[in-house]
Amino acid sequence: MGNNTNSETKEKFKSKIGGQALVEGIMMLGPNTGAMACRLPDGTIDLETWEENNGKNAPWYRKVPLVRGCTSFVISLVKGYKYMMKSAEKQMVDDEDDDKKKDTKNKKSDVPEKAIADAEAAAEAAADTDIAENKADTAEKAENSGEKKTEKEKDTVTDIFMYLGILLGVAMAIGLFVFLPKWLVGLIPSIKEHRIVRSLLEGIVKIVLFVLYMYLVSLMKDIKRQYMYHGAEHKTIACHEAELPLTVENVRKQTRFHKRCGTSFIFIVLIVSILVMCLVPFTVTWQRIVASLVLLPLVVGISYECIRLAGNNDNTFTRILSAPGLAMQRITTREPDDSMIEIAIAAMKPCIPEDKEEDKW
Repeated sequence: MGNNTNSETKEKFKSKIGGQALVEGIMMLGPNTGAMACRLPDGTIDLETWEENNGKNAPWYRKVPLVRGCTSFVISLVKGYKYMMKSAEKQMVDDEDDDKKKDTKNKKSDVPEKAIADAEAAAEAAADTDIAENKADTAEKAENSGEKKTEKEKDTVTDIFMYLGILLGVAMAIGLFVFLPKWLVGLIPSIKEHRIVRSLLEGIVKIVLFVLYMYLVSLMKDIKRQYMYHGAEHKTIACHEAELPLTVENVRKQTRFHKRCGTSFIFIVLIVSILVMCLVPFTVTWQRIVASLVLLPLVVGISYECIRLAGNNDNTFTRILSAPGLAMQRITTREPDDSMIEIAIAAMKPCIPEDKEEDKW
């Protein structure tokens, strides 16, 4: 009996698919396919898919320990911000379409009054059909060329704003979770020379700031909905890992807490940074700030391996390691409604590879 139980525990399926809550939508990233599903204001589901390269043929920097953590973090950051902006645009585009439909409807109401004038104009235009067609062709080509140029310019501007937004977000995170804790603790004269005590205090301040920030953000109405989508994402992945059909009923029954969540990852980053900074000999505040930035890739790499360890094993150590992140998910996830679960399922299905081995965590 004991052997059977151990075998079942070891064979429990863990998927490589991960996701992120967006504006009225969810992004899922699988080994070979990524997908974004959004609920448009008219109630329909908009689905967009693209190719991913994180399966058997993934590049070396997605496989080597420590290195894969840094690259995965950067890739997730860029893609997450990109599709967050796209999902927000889809909500605005739909509003613009509604305005256009209203304008068209108003114009149509004037048609009966203009029927005679339009008929006369059509008769006159018929005399110069050939000339009109040539002009129309030329104008159409110029218009198409202009549209392509405009689209390229728009994409370039969007990319610029995207990367500026990412840089601004990173700068704010560094200011809040690197500079501020070290500066505050540096104001206490009695512990300036005690690097271990100082590192522990800096870490405590970081964790307090992080929890406070996440709690305050969760009070915003739009963020509450995003956290509900976050819960739908977790539940759908849990349903897939339980190897159940992806239906609203099955997904609804699953837990909204997940060991390999980004919230858990950030919490582990905070804990690992405390341990790493205990080894740094510097006691001057600006030197410790620089050291934190230089060592950040190492901290992220170690944290990623820790989250993989916690995801692949279930023992006392990994349960302790996962506990803070799972507790934080009580803030960063909410129970979703069925419409949100539908979005999560729509985003999940295209990401499931045909070869189950590729999907194993």
